[in-house]
Amino acid sequence: HYLAKRAEVFDPEKASHIVKGSPSIGSDTVYFSIVDDYGNACSFIAAVPKDCGFSLQCRGSGFVLQEGHPNCVAPSKRPYHTIIPSLATKHDELWVCFGVMGGDMQPQGHVQVILNLLEFGFNPQMALDAPRIRLAPGDDEADGQSYYVCVEEAMDENVVNKLGELGHRVKVITGWERSMFGRGQVVQLIKDKKGGRLWAAGSDCRGDGCALGW
Repeated sequence: HYLAKRAEVFDPEKASHIVKGSPSIGSDTVYFSIVDDYGNACSFIAAVPKDCGFSLQCRGSGFVLQEGHPNCVAPSKRPYHTIIPSLATKHDELWVCFGVMGGDMQPQGHVQVILNLLEFGFNPQMALDAPRIRLAPGDDEADGQSYYVCVEEAMDENVVNKLGELGHRVKVITGWERSMFGRGQVVQLIKDKKGGRLWAAGSDCRGDGCALGW
């Protein structure tokens, strides 16, 4: 129901008007993905932002007081936050244990990684290494837009040009600045034709993680 409502406001022919929020860019998060032989898994993400002295849940203050805002504080309502470790199942068993760090890039990164695995058939490392896009806050609103569509330098030039034609302000991001596209880890169940099982893993090239098996 929620996805259907969101789809109604999407226009594939032109850029949408997006109300500016208050995302921040930082490096205060860690993520790891662990799976054993039996399929028991832990998808773990935690962040300790500056000035916060606790590590259990640091996003309880992620609300606004502006009445009518989608994230306005209210009873029986959870504040928006990006502590979103993920597990995906297929045929009633674990299929992939994954997560992407990066503040407001997390949900955007999750969608792109899972699409790479599910729709394009990439292996875990390919799914993480593929160029990403990010909807990022603009530095001014002089021209009436409050965001940029940032794309990694490896993105197909035709895709970049098409985004511009649709009315988006596009920035091509290069070098170390590519860290803004998040850092992820993936462990995926692979089955052969005889029913054999193995776990394939990947670690994001944008960070300092690694994939290990033992």
